[in-house]
Amino acid sequence: MPPISRATLYALLGVVVVSFGLNWPVMAAGVRHISPLWLGVFRVGSAMVVFMVMAAARGQLRVPPRGDWPIVASIAVFGLAAVNYLVFTALQIVPPGRSSVITWTTPLWAVPIAAVFLGDRMTPRRWVGLALGIGGVVVLFEPWGLDWGDHNVIVGHVMLLLAAFINASTSVHIRGHRWTITPLDALPWQLAGSTVILMAVALLTEGAPQIEWTPLLVGNVAYQGLLVSGVALWAQIVIFRNVDPVSANLTMMGVPAIGVASSAVFAGETITLEVSLGLVLIVTGVAVNLLSERRHRKTL
Repeated sequence: MPPISRATLYALLGVVVVSFGLNWPVMAAGVRHISPLWLGVFRVGSAMVVFMVMAAARGQLRVPPRGDWPIVASIAVFGLAAVNYLVFTALQIVPPGRSSVITWTTPLWAVPIAAVFLGDRMTPRRWVGLALGIGGVVVLFEPWGLDWGDHNVIVGHVMLLLAAFINASTSVHIRGHRWTITPLDALPWQLAGSTVILMAVALLTEGAPQIEWTPLLVGNVAYQGLLVSGVALWAQIVIFRNVDPVSANLTMMGVPAIGVASSAVFAGETITLEVSLGLVLIVTGVAVNLLSERRHRKTL
């Protein structure tokens, strides 16, 4: 495969950020017509088809070696099946813009988790970044104005935070795993595993889906599964293998900003002072941690 130019890579990164950001109001619209479990099945299942076809076309569709089974299972069960269910369920309660900001706190929680399990050092800058991010989460939760008697609202926020923790844990597992195949080659099997899990749970708890398919709903599912979880996710993997990870991750923090803006435009969500301030604090906290990581690498 010929090398990809830097301009093409950064253009792809921009497309990925916009696609992921716009997906939040799309997901919120989807869960109004399809249950969280079945929407998860359709999303990861269609993405599985995309990556299976890509792997077959490259001649790389083969069962992963035994040594990679733990990471395949980890991402299938937790990073894909559990996170999709938690986020889709929470979107029935929490507005999509606010949901995007809470879920994208993942890079914050990865820092202390990596310190515990991978021996990373918690530098003063990393503590500052984590404190800023936690402050942003507190602002988003609005404990001073939250209706503590509304069980659903509290559960919805906690589910999003749990999804972020799970994503952070799987990202640390990915980093600490000794790969014998590439993450791209493992992805079709991770998607297949999560599809089987979500479908089994959906059939056992809800039975066959009763869905009134419309052109708009088909487009919704296709956008989530084929474009975002398929093509855009593939582009993200290509980008992270060819672009400085700190620069790529900093750019990816545009996703919650676009999520908030697109939710205001397409879902009629009000951008409150708390959402804006929480977004700024969280993005700043992540940026401080990422820039601290770059400085740490340069001193090694």
